[in-house]
Amino acid sequence: MSHLLNPRIVLLKEGTDTSQGKGQLLSNISACNAVVDIVKTTLGPRGMDKLIQVGSKVTISNDGATVISLLDIVHPAAGTLVDIAKSQDDMVGDGTTSVVVLAGELLKNVKGFIEDGVHPQVIIKGFKKASAMALAKIDEIAIKVDKKEPKKFKELLLRCAKTALNSKLIAKQKEFFASMAVDAVMHLDSEIALDLGMVGIKKVPGGSTTDSFMVEGVAFKKTFSYAGFEQAPKQFKKPKICLLNVELELKSESSNAEIRIKDPKQYQSIVDAEWKIIYGKLEAIVKSGASIVLSKLPIGDLATQYFADRDIFCAGRVEAGDLDRVAKATGGTIQTSLNDLNDGILGKCGSFEERQVGSERFNVFTGCPESKTTTIVLRGGAEQFIAETERSLHDALMIVKRTVEHSSVVGGGGAIEMELSKHLREYSETVDTKQQLIIKAFAQAFEVIPRQIADNAGFDATDILNDLRTAHHQGKTWYGVDIDNEDVCDTMKSFVWEPAHNKRNSIGAACEAACMVLSVDETIKNPKAGNIDDERRINPRG
Repeated sequence: MSHLLNPRIVLLKEGTDTSQGKGQLLSNISACNAVVDIVKTTLGPRGMDKLIQVGSKVTISNDGATVISLLDIVHPAAGTLVDIAKSQDDMVGDGTTSVVVLAGELLKNVKGFIEDGVHPQVIIKGFKKASAMALAKIDEIAIKVDKKEPKKFKELLLRCAKTALNSKLIAKQKEFFASMAVDAVMHLDSEIALDLGMVGIKKVPGGSTTDSFMVEGVAFKKTFSYAGFEQAPKQFKKPKICLLNVELELKSESSNAEIRIKDPKQYQSIVDAEWKIIYGKLEAIVKSGASIVLSKLPIGDLATQYFADRDIFCAGRVEAGDLDRVAKATGGTIQTSLNDLNDGILGKCGSFEERQVGSERFNVFTGCPESKTTTIVLRGGAEQFIAETERSLHDALMIVKRTVEHSSVVGGGGAIEMELSKHLREYSETVDTKQQLIIKAFAQAFEVIPRQIADNAGFDATDILNDLRTAHHQGKTWYGVDIDNEDVCDTMKSFVWEPAHNKRNSIGAACEAACMVLSVDETIKNPKAGNIDDERRINPRG
């Protein structure tokens, strides 16, 4: 009778994989730590690189966000670490490895509590309290720099950029690239939000890394051109620039086009009308006084030769981003019609030239009166090396941007993490509930950053951490790992600086990710839909 009183109820489709309870939570924590184990060796100035092959494409990088995004992680809980690495990359640009390592350490430190039966919500509450205290402490001790002192402020930006580049493939050229990153950001329009889209980065294989250069204006690769192009002048002083989104070429008739005429002479008038339209457009451009014509759409052989005969430079099929940056730099307006071309809508710049860079030719606009944009041309040997240089420079640009926006810094090299760890440990001693253990676990998790930096440099991490704990207990707030001398040092005096915003975002994201993983007590994997009915059940609105 028992089987009648307790009938079997089927809620989920056959083949659905469900796992729940304590075992499921511990499994999720282990999956997250497996991801951390992959990326943690890339942390710090002596971090190792990862070589990842996807199909025929090979990527060499030690950028946390790049490595994690290239790993095809299918575990649903471990996917949260991918998300926080991407968010850190989007928000700050640097610190992507740190945020993943910190989140993994938070979970690792509370794994024992889960096994002992502590409820996840108790841990989550403790984590949120500790995170809020850590963020408040950063605001309290961060060093602010006054933007009204340009020289000091630029020095601050340079040091932050160098710290970001310390752990990159181009660390030996950090002086060169840090200066380039700061100059690029300082040229942007600071009255509105700094838009890094206005910093163009172009890659040209060949030459040395230090052959890279920055143009205070716009530079882009020579576009596809017709024969008459070579007859056009390639250098101008104070030219007027016409920016178009107009096609300047004769179009072939569409297939199966049909024109009914009564007199053969009418056919010639139709052909003449087409030529009259194109010549009308070209004459309007010439009358406007423009010396340079750029268009997103093609400029055909007829127009190219027409312009060359009149000493006008032209380029068609210019990328939208490049044309927008030219407009921003020269003060020109992109036109979709040629009816009213006047001086007010033409761009202006100090000089224009077509310059040879390696095997490529670049169109370079400099001395722009509205110069709110810059272009960085990167050189280097292997394609993978240039790609990694671009990723490293992007991190430096983002760090400089965030420092300009927030203008407060903290000591790097694990200094801020050790100070936060000390602060939370001291606070935890005043708590008389279970939260004491949770906050202490959060404090201990911060030590993973200096420990991993020391490990990756081949130092004795135990000795380094003991020295750091002693230094911070003595009130030496900014003591961190000294990579050069296998010791500890005042990172503020050593100019290892990081934007406070970087650390705020990193701690907040790591705490959120850890709380999200801890709040999941059951995972349900639905089998792939086998037919339309199954598809409808999964997506009833579809």
